Amino acid sequence: MNFKLIMLVAIGLFFASCSSSKSVLEVTTFRTKSTVNASAFNKLDAEVENNFTVKQPGFIYRQSGVNESGEYVVLVHWETIENAKASMDKFMTDQSVADYASMIEGSSMKMSRYITGDQFDAKNIGFAEVMSFKINEDVNKKAFKKTNKRVEKGFTSKQEGFLQRITGEDENGKQIVAVYWDNKSNSDKALQPFMDNSISKKFMNMMDPTSIQMGRYQSLTSVNKNTMKLSKKDQVVALLNSFNTGDQTPISYINPNKYIQHNLDVADGLQGFGEVMHHAPPQGFKANVIRAFEDGDYVFTHTEYDFFGPKAGFDVFRFEDGKIVEHWDNLLAVQKPNPSGRTQFDGSTTITDLDKTEANKKTVRGFIENVLLNHEMDKVATYINPTNYVQHNPAVADGLDGFGNAMKYFAENGLVMEYTKLHKVLGQGNFVLTMSEGKFGKGDHTAYYDLFRLEDGQIVEHWDVITTIPAEADWKNTNGKF
Repeated sequence: MNFKLIMLVAIGLFFASCSSSKSVLEVTTFRTKSTVNASAFNKLDAEVENNFTVKQPGFIYRQSGVNESGEYVVLVHWETIENAKASMDKFMTDQSVADYASMIEGSSMKMSRYITGDQFDAKNIGFAEVMSFKINEDVNKKAFKKTNKRVEKGFTSKQEGFLQRITGEDENGKQIVAVYWDNKSNSDKALQPFMDNSISKKFMNMMDPTSIQMGRYQSLTSVNKNTMKLSKKDQVVALLNSFNTGDQTPISYINPNKYIQHNLDVADGLQGFGEVMHHAPPQGFKANVIRAFEDGDYVFTHTEYDFFGPKAGFDVFRFEDGKIVEHWDNLLAVQKPNPSGRTQFDGSTTITDLDKTEANKKTVRGFIENVLLNHEMDKVATYINPTNYVQHNPAVADGLDGFGNAMKYFAENGLVMEYTKLHKVLGQGNFVLTMSEGKFGKGDHTAYYDLFRLEDGQIVEHWDVITTIPAEADWKNTNGKF
C-alpha cells in the first residue's frame, strides 16, 4: 500500500477517534418556588432521573446538587449535542415530569451545553464545583489549554477526595470546569491551597474576571442520606395546604399547650382554631400559598385564600422548640387589578440574595421609619428605585408617580394613610415583610402588612394588605393585633 495512503488512513482514524470521544456536559441551574418542600422536590428529582433522563438516547450520567443559598444544579453528560437537545425538547412536554417542572421557578432557570473531550467515569459523588468563564481576549488558546491541564495534573488531582475534573467549551467560547469530589469537606480543604498555588494563579489570570460564575453544590444523593426534617417553612406551608387536603398531620406542628392567636376574630389556642374550622362552609376553606419565607424562628407567607370569600392574606408564625406557638395575620377581600393591571398576588416569587437579608431588612426599616413614620419624603428615592418600582396595592399604579398620586389623592380628599408604629421586620434574601400600626381612610385604627422585594439595595416591588383593627370590645382574644 502507498505510504501516503497509509498515513492518510491513519490520520483519518485518529481524528475519527478524537471526534467520537467528544461528549457534552449540560449544566442547568435554577431555584424552586418559595413554597416548595425541599425533601419532596429532591424525591421527585430522583424519580425524574430514574424514570425519564436515564432512558433518553445518548445519556451517560446525571448529577443533581444544591448549594447553601438554595440554588440547584443538574449536570448531565450526553454523547452528543443532538441527544441533549432532544431530551430537553421532550422534557418540556412530557407529562411524567410535569409535577417536577411545576416546582421550578421558570424565570430562574439557566441552561448551557459544553463540548468536552473528557470521558466521564467518576463514582460516589458527594459534592461538585462548577465554574464557567470566558478567556481574556489576549490569551493564547493553546497556552490556556496547556495551563488548564497543568492545574488538574499539578494540583487538583492530588487533593484528598478528588474524583474527576471535566472541562469544556460552549459554542460561544465560554469555558466550563466541573470538579467532582467525594464530599464537601474535602472540597473545602482544597479551596485556599488552590488560590495560593502558582499554577492556579496563572490559570485564574487567564480568565475574564467579570465573566466568572462559581457554584458549589452538595449532591442530592448525599443530602437525602441525611434524613431531611421538614423545615419550619415546609411545616407552615403544609399546615396551610391542609385546608385543601383535609390532612390532619400538620396540626401536630402546633404546640397544643401554647398557641397565641393574634387574629382578633379567633379565640386563643387550638380550641379557637378548631372553632373556626367547625364553622367552615360546606366546600371548606382553600389556601393557595404564593410565597413563603423563613427568618429564624419566624415563617411568613403570602396566600390567596377562599376563607369566607376570596381573600388576600399575610400570615406570620413563630416557632419555639420546634413547634408553632404564635400566629399573626392580616386579611383583605380580593380586589380588582390596580391601575397598572397588577393583582394582589402576581409578580416575582424567586428568593435570591440570602447573604443580603440583614442589609435588606435595614433598608426597609429605614424606609418605614424615615419616610412613613417621620414623613421625610425627600428620602423616598433613597429607598425606592425611581425607575423600576412595581406596585401591587389594589389602588396604586407603578412607579414613584403612582405612589405620589396616591398620597395627593388622600390629601385632597381629607383621607389619611398614617403609620404610627413599626412592630416587626422579617426577611429572607430579597424579600422583607413589615408589620405596622397606624390610621387609614377617615382615621380608622389600622394594621399595615407590607411585603417588599429589593434589588441592589433598593425596593423594586411591593404588595400589601391593609385592614381595620376591630374595637377591643369585639376581640375574641386578649393578645392584641401585634
